[in-house]
Amino acid sequence: MIPQSGTAARRAAERYLMNTYKRPPLVFTRGKGCYLWDDRGKKYLDFLGGIAVNALGHAHPRIVRVVRREAARAIHLSNLFHNQYQGPLAEKLVKWSGLDHVFFTNSGSEAIEGALKLSRIYARKKTGADSPPVKTKILALEHSFHGRTFGALAITASAKYRVPYEPLMPGAVFVRFNDVADLEAKFDDSVCAVILEPVQGEGGVFPVSEAFYNRARQLCTDHDAALIADEIQCGLGRTGRYFAYQKFSALPDIAVVAKPLAGGLPLGAILASEKFASAFSPGLHGTTFGGGPMICAAALEFLNTLEKEKLLANVRARGEQLRAGLEKLKSKFDFVKEVRGEGLIAGMELTIEGAAITQEALRRGVIINCTHERTLRFLPPFIVTSKQVNDFLAALERVLAGAARKNKAAAATPVATAAGSAR
Repeated sequence: MIPQSGTAARRAAERYLMNTYKRPPLVFTRGKGCYLWDDRGKKYLDFLGGIAVNALGHAHPRIVRVVRREAARAIHLSNLFHNQYQGPLAEKLVKWSGLDHVFFTNSGSEAIEGALKLSRIYARKKTGADSPPVKTKILALEHSFHGRTFGALAITASAKYRVPYEPLMPGAVFVRFNDVADLEAKFDDSVCAVILEPVQGEGGVFPVSEAFYNRARQLCTDHDAALIADEIQCGLGRTGRYFAYQKFSALPDIAVVAKPLAGGLPLGAILASEKFASAFSPGLHGTTFGGGPMICAAALEFLNTLEKEKLLANVRARGEQLRAGLEKLKSKFDFVKEVRGEGLIAGMELTIEGAAITQEALRRGVIINCTHERTLRFLPPFIVTSKQVNDFLAALERVLAGAARKNKAAAATPVATAAGSAR
């Protein structure tokens, strides 16, 4: 089937898709490296990367080659049988992570659900099959975002995501971000897991402190609970390390990854220590599509490419360049409150609404997004060049300068009273 024109495709989407996204009136048709093109031929510098998915950019030749090869061999094989790529991919993830075993999923949300199930079944088996599962409480952090499914929603802090679907999974309790005292106050023998993002993404690009992580690790060890690291957005190279938690001295018990894992194809994974992984046995968990041969082959190629092309070094270098440029912009515009992040996950918190800024950036051919209404989020591909970072910073400065002029004009405009006079 020949792809429809952009206008026809957009009209069909507006008519037949469920209304769950606010989308601008444009249709992207292709990408290459750090750039996308719309149906009218306009070029865009992509500093969102499919929300941290396209870590190798668009149409990376290594990924394209593997997908073409494997699509002609076997796209899907049931998990009732082995395939050629699951085992080697799991081995690579184990070596990178320091954990022991892997379960493949379709998505990040599904990986979160599996991690929650694993922590609960471990606690149940420890207390005995005939005993009530007293260890069911899960501690999560404020600002957290873990996905859209019921368990993931229950541990997602923002009320706008949770409230419309309540009641959700019981037992979730939220801890103030990086507040060790609050963590200690809410931790008791009923806790089966603490889940955290080493660098929060959707919540506003907030890094977890070393003191908080270490205390969570110690409490989980002392109470035989699982420490779960949600690395869906910040993992697999995004911070310049294989896993974001590797900045700390101790491992989590369980880690979850997804977004960039298969180079743009849907794949997630749960990684766990021997102690916790052994709580799963045949029949206790499963998936239809998770870990198919073509997708695992693409994921293995993604991980190999990170190593062969030494992309972690580029992530660190370009991340430092990006942060320095953002800090310079902060000094120029008084509505920029703070710059946060590590590697190529960066956030710029504003004192004004960010939606208009992302729209103006898009008009100028730059793709970013805004989370929590006032934090601009930047997630460029790991292959981004020094020139592309400079091009992005120059474009962002022009956008911010335009916002500054509008704010100044709005502040100078007299406000009319009900009687029509100015005050």
